[in-house]
Amino acid sequence: MKSLIALVFIAGMLSLAGNASAEDAKHYFETGNAQFNDEQYDDAIKSYTKAISMYSDFTDAYHNRGLAYYKRGMYAEAISDLSKVINKGTENAQIYNMRGLAFLKTGQYQNAIDDYNKLISINPKFPDAYHNRGIAYANAGRYDEAIQDYNKVLEMKPKDVNVYVSRGVGFLKKAMADFRRACDLGSQIACDNLKELPK
Repeated sequence: MKSLIALVFIAGMLSLAGNASAEDAKHYFETGNAQFNDEQYDDAIKSYTKAISMYSDFTDAYHNRGLAYYKRGMYAEAISDLSKVINKGTENAQIYNMRGLAFLKTGQYQNAIDDYNKLISINPKFPDAYHNRGIAYANAGRYDEAIQDYNKVLEMKPKDVNVYVSRGVGFLKKAMADFRRACDLGSQIACDNLKELPK
């Protein structure tokens, strides 16, 4: 996350040359970056908010404040700030990734899927996008699509233990759904197998 802050820090410095209020905003922005990098997220949020109050179109401050909100578990606020950046027309894959993660945390699975679709259109070689979209699909009960995404990640990262776990959970949930449906249709074998599966 520190490298993202550094990149945005440079962009922010370049975009704020000129007047006194912009210089003050830049000062609070730089302070916020230092606080963020020291994991002082509440203080960073306050500094970014001051920067935004002085320069309301400070996209980089919204971006970094969105990251700080995410780190604090304030996902609705993170979504709001990252959406402001996205609405400016960014093609930054990481912003879609972070907002997608915030959507996942708040149970907004279709919104997360939409963000990961956009991210993949920007960077189709971003394995975390497929993994996270797979998690969103799985949480939405779309197990076949989740498993396809996990398979795609494993083509790129064949030793990623977390993806094997996610795919295993996807297969298990799909099996449970199939057994549940068969049990509901009257199959005693399916009902017995369902009892054997972990909840």
